[in-house]
Order: sequence, then C-alpha cells, then structure tokens
Amino acid sequence: MRRFGLRFIGLVLLLTGSTMALADQQNRPILLLAKQMFDGENFINDAAILVAGGHISATGPLALASSTAAEVIDLGDATLLPGFIELHAHSRFQNVPAETILRHGVTTIRDVGGPVFPASGGDGSLRMMTSGPIITAPGGYPITTFGANAIGVPVATEEQAREAVRQLIANGAVVIKVALEPGAETGAPWTSHHEHAASKAAPAKKPWPLMSESVVKAIVDEANRYQRKVTAHIGEKNGARIALNAGITEWAHMPCAHIPDTLLQKAFAQQVKIVSTFDTLSKCPGISGNASRWAALGGELLYGAEIAHPDIPWGIDAQELFYMMHLADMTLVEVLRSATSKAGSLLGIPLLGTLATGAPADIIAVKGSLNKAVKKLEYPDFVMSGGKRVVNSFAN
Repeated sequence: MRRFGLRFIGLVLLLTGSTMALADQQNRPILLLAKQMFDGENFINDAAILVAGGHISATGPLALASSTAAEVIDLGDATLLPGFIELHAHSRFQNVPAETILRHGVTTIRDVGGPVFPASGGDGSLRMMTSGPIITAPGGYPITTFGANAIGVPVATEEQAREAVRQLIANGAVVIKVALEPGAETGAPWTSHHEHAASKAAPAKKPWPLMSESVVKAIVDEANRYQRKVTAHIGEKNGARIALNAGITEWAHMPCAHIPDTLLQKAFAQQVKIVSTFDTLSKCPGISGNASRWAALGGELLYGAEIAHPDIPWGIDAQELFYMMHLADMTLVEVLRSATSKAGSLLGIPLLGTLATGAPADIIAVKGSLNKAVKKLEYPDFVMSGGKRVVNSFAN
C-alpha cells in the first residue's frame, strides 16, 4: 500500500513537472532571425525580432542582447513581414474557414457585409472585425442580389438610419458600411456571377434604389458620435457623389465605372481612402482609368482582395498586389505598406501591421526574397498570431 502511494506521488510529480516544463516552453520569449525583413515601412537586412507576451518586445541589436532566455528560431535565407490585413472580406457570410485564411498569411480581417460580431482573435487565431450587414435603401443592393438575411439593413428615413447604426455598434461593429449602388455597371460582379441561391440579380434596365443624401449624412453623423467611420460600396458616379457630399472618407472598392475627374479630385481633397479590390473587379472597364488617375493625384490606395468572393484566394492574393503595382504604378514597398502598416493605421490598432517594438506579434515569413516572387506570399512558410506559432515549415 505504501509502495503504491509512493508510486502515485511520483507519477503526479512527473506529470506536474512535464506540464510546468511545457508551460515554460510555451511562455518563453522567441527570437526570430532571418536574412531580411519588411517591417511595415521598409526592407531591413539581418533581421532579429524578440517576441514575448504576444507582442514584439525588441528588434535588431537590442533583440539579440535581450534574448539570453529565448528560444531561437533561425529562418536563414528568408523574409519576415507583418501579417497581412484584409480590409474587404465577407468570410463569415460565405463561411470561409478562419484557420485557412490565417494559414495563408492574413492575420487580421475586416468583414464588411455579413453577420455582426464583436472583435475577436489575434492570439493564435485570425483577428476578425466586422461591420455587420450593409445599410442600404429598401430594395437596394445587396438585398437585390443576396436576399435580406444577414447581409443588408434597409432604411428609409434618417431616424431609421441612426437606429441601424446604433444597433450595429451595440452588437460589435467597428465600422459602418453603406451601399450606394444602382447596378448595371459593365463587368461588375454584383450584377453577374455572385448571386445568392435564392435571389437572382435584378435586371439592369431598372436602377436599384439609392439612399438619399440626407439619410447617408445621418448615418455618417451617428457613426461619428460613436467614433466609427463609414465605408461605402460605390460603383459609379452617382453613388460617389452622394458619398462625397455626405462626408464618407472610405470607398470599399475602386469604382467599376468611369468616375469623372471632378469627383476624383474632390475625393482626394476630402482625404478619401480607397480599398483596391482590383482582382475581383478586373472585368470592369473603368477600373484602369480610375486607378491611374487616382494614383496621379496622390490618392491613398489600400489593399483589399475581397476574400470569400468567387476566384479570390482564401488568404493573401498575389494577383491583387500585381494589379496594384500595374494599375496604380505602385512599388513593391508601397503595396506591402498598404496591406500592413497603412491598413493597421486605418483600423486604429496601435502598431498593428508593423514589426516595431510593442506591436502585436502577427508575423509571417517566406523562404528567400520577394524580388519578383510575390506569389510565394500566398503560401507563407511561417505564420505567427499574437506570438503563437500557426505555421512553421522551416522546422521540416
């Protein structure tokens, strides 16, 4: 009996010790080394990043000097980058697995059109923020295309608009999205290939209804009361005009149809930011001209591929990066900034999208360099979310 008791105690101590050792291993700082990194602003050679407590605690020589107790992960000839930020997605509406998105290099996603949920993730899981359903006119887009379940909120008056904004924010919306879309643009996916199974797209002969300027102004005013911004789905000049007159400062797409110079100039003067979505709108005849003229003005273009859209990868979209470089004449550094540090700044999360000290440890890596090889970003060899490893093919 006594012998059994001693064996039992020994087993408990062994298991306890193993558990504590595992906990120590998981809680140890991690020192990441690589030939180079993109830190959210520029490329830097001989990268060193110290990760502790879910954040970056030091970089460069200071990281090396502070890493005596750290687990060292030397990636060798590799490039470290901040995890990508996807500003235009519909992942929950289309049931795209969050883990798939994360494993393919996107560590933060903003769902703009779909169910509304409080912000979540970022600790080994996909960081997700939502707008909830899109506010629109009764019978307007996206209800015309997808039906009314979880994707659109119709409002007819200013008071209905304000109440819709308050309800969305109460349920966790970090941004408010409106639709100002009359339809009928040539090549637009919302009038062609992504119909809801139970609701075919409305015929192009009759424009879809738009909210009045006064209603949209009420949405912007109410959102601003709660420190929320408004992003607008627009595809042509009428929606753009309403958005600008109402004070909306973000367009969820580069418009599909030609936008007159006067409106683009007004958008630039009002410091509007445009989310690219070139890949999914590649059949729109107005995209190229709008993009080149927006770039010539010096307008800000941010990365967004519209994850969950047909034919768009469930993660980083290299083709979107190529389109941004080609259509907007952006450099590789500029498009990487648009998907990391600039996107993080838009979301208002301090240092998100950077590899600076104090930033969330959302980190990806690919083998080799990115010079003429951005396609490899779709299949990162290393992914970390909030300091927790999700992918590490360097260990193989």
